[in-house]
Amino acid sequence: MRIPGGPDVDTFLSEYWQKKPLVIRGAFPELASPVSPDELAGLACEPTVESRLVLDEKDGKPWQLENGPFDPERFSDLPATGWTLLVQGLDHWVPELAPLLDRFRFIPNWRLDDIMASYAPEGGSVGPHFDQYDVFLLQAEGCREWHFGGHCDEQSPRVAETPLRILKDWQPEETVLLEPGDMLYLPPGIGHHGIARGDCVTLSVGFRAPSHDDILTGFSDFLCEQAGAEQLLRDPDLTAPENPGEIGPEAIDRAASVLEDQLRRRRELALWFGQYTTAPKNDSIVIPPDAPLPEPNALREALDSGQTLRWNEGSRFAWHRLSDEETALFVDGERFILREDARAIAPVLCAGHQPDPAALRAFCDDPALAGLMTNLVNHGSLYLE
Repeated sequence: MRIPGGPDVDTFLSEYWQKKPLVIRGAFPELASPVSPDELAGLACEPTVESRLVLDEKDGKPWQLENGPFDPERFSDLPATGWTLLVQGLDHWVPELAPLLDRFRFIPNWRLDDIMASYAPEGGSVGPHFDQYDVFLLQAEGCREWHFGGHCDEQSPRVAETPLRILKDWQPEETVLLEPGDMLYLPPGIGHHGIARGDCVTLSVGFRAPSHDDILTGFSDFLCEQAGAEQLLRDPDLTAPENPGEIGPEAIDRAASVLEDQLRRRRELALWFGQYTTAPKNDSIVIPPDAPLPEPNALREALDSGQTLRWNEGSRFAWHRLSDEETALFVDGERFILREDARAIAPVLCAGHQPDPAALRAFCDDPALAGLMTNLVNHGSLYLE
């Protein structure tokens, strides 16, 4: 298996992933932008779409940010150059992008975030900056000049008087011009600066991962929700201290043992991790259909008639083998524990945006699995096409 237009997956993961940038010419030679600049502007006016405008300068201050939704008139007031429109989650609003996102599933589903579209006229940019996540920058229309290189972190100098994290006095190591179909991979922490050369649309395929804070606070909250009656720290072997004000090492050892015991609960950690990493970004992404399926038989009939099941474009599917007897299926922050023969449905449902229709139809012969798929349709995570 190879990444689009580039090396085989094993080589990419061992030599480039989170290590160094990679330029791939002609990664998607047949690609055409799935949306026009006018359509992006229309999406940016919708209240459920996350959008931003970055202006090189506003009111005498550099690199200013405006958040959508925008009034249509805002776009007629913009200057001829010196700005960029960003629309997040484009794959959710444009179903035709789902096959493109599937080309990046050499990275696990739980790491794959979404596609952001960036439109800019000549000279438009969001400034030199760095990200904390991996990103593939895919040129969909026009050309963009990229300057990149050098590791950056929170100590890197920043430009003042801007809400953005714009790098100050940063010097790139490489410069490339991406044409339609070209792609640039950037690991976290690599400084980069893209400048439109003529009107251009760039698609950013981003990845996500929980922060250390997310793991610590999220898992501890999850454990507290699962706990029964509250338990207090006990010390039946307590001895009288020489000084009553001292917290002795025995107390710290007992507290540490509580944490260590909880951290050994790998099943609970796996369940939390699966739910957390598949949770939708907001409540507007997964919405129940207007006409829910009345019963599992209706799903079976639909599949027999030639319809297929596909993911909601904003849904997230993943699975984890808990043991030889149990598999956990995670869909949009919910978990389903599958046992015995039912476990086989998890890898099929999670393989891509259009799961194997023949396999799903065969699973419908099991009333429990037909019921599971019906619930996922009625929840809004799957839909019939």
